[in-house]
Amino acid sequence: MKRPILDTRRKVLSAVIAAYPGGRECAAARLGLDLKKFDNHLYENAGHRPLSDEQVLQLEQDTRTTYLADYICGMYQGVFVSMPEVGELDNVDLYARSIKTEVKEGRVGQVIAKALADQRISQVEADEIFAAHREHMAAIAEEVRAVIALHMERKQ
Repeated sequence: MKRPILDTRRKVLSAVIAAYPGGRECAAARLGLDLKKFDNHLYENAGHRPLSDEQVLQLEQDTRTTYLADYICGMYQGVFVSMPEVGELDNVDLYARSIKTEVKEGRVGQVIAKALADQRISQVEADEIFAAHREHMAAIAEEVRAVIALHMERKQ
């Protein structure tokens, strides 16, 4: 699955709203805002502040996305790694995570191969390679943390 490069906060907000079940109307209701006020914040119309990080987090928790965190980490050339919930983990989950990691690794190779087709890598292609690489590194870190969380020795 190709994920768009979200290189502005506005693109992040658009992606969050696109992922939200029911779209703008339901997202506005979730935040307790009427649609007009929500749109003013969303599109930063004159005199209106953008949605706060807390509001975006609330929407992302409902959709189980991490667009804002990924965007902020990307600004620092870093990766966002969510912490696994121990209660949700089992060996089937670990296997699913390993498959997800392998898919992301394959995506990095595909993006590089596509970029090298003309023997040059443009800045846009480099950005796409780094984005795929960050997703792969985050998947590896999530997988490792999940293995440790599941098998960590517990004090009794």
